[in-house]
Amino acid sequence: MTDTRAYHHGDLPRALLAAAVTAIGESGPAALSLRDLARRAGVSHAAPTHHFGDKSGLLTALAVEGFDLLAAALTAAGDDLLDVGVAYVDFAVRHRAYFEVMFRPDLYRADDPQVRAARERAGAALHLGVAALPVDRAAPGEARTDALAAWSIVHGFATLWLAGALPPDVEADPCAAARTVIRRLFTPPPP
Repeated sequence: MTDTRAYHHGDLPRALLAAAVTAIGESGPAALSLRDLARRAGVSHAAPTHHFGDKSGLLTALAVEGFDLLAAALTAAGDDLLDVGVAYVDFAVRHRAYFEVMFRPDLYRADDPQVRAARERAGAALHLGVAALPVDRAAPGEARTDALAAWSIVHGFATLWLAGALPPDVEADPCAAARTVIRRLFTPPPP
């Protein structure tokens, strides 16, 4: 039986989410089990179910938290698209467990209102960087396409970095390497 003192976390849902981040960092989201999280947090195996319902519920809460952290990181980067893009890659590298869950909507309840709101906040922060592009660079009425292009580049770079799939001669610092790649967005097209 678990010692009753283990139940006094102060914030058991927070403790379970922290345990989930650690577990995902070790084995990925597919291997996550509520029973293991309960063991890590020092609570009964039923405690995670009481707070989150099931694994999908826990990963939904983790996705919300991840999108909120991403929105904060992108907002803190300012409105320069290059800095916002580097902040995106930095977030992915520093918060890999969140990143691995956030963009796998098959793992959580993607239609949850809190997930949608948090995802929209993160998207709005990325769009601010796109909106700051020089007028002659952004095609009129193409802001959505420009935002998709920017997101595709930074997300693709982050995913390739995390998978270790980039060529060996790419800069060892992910933010410096990302800055070089993202800067290509600002290179004017040939005449």
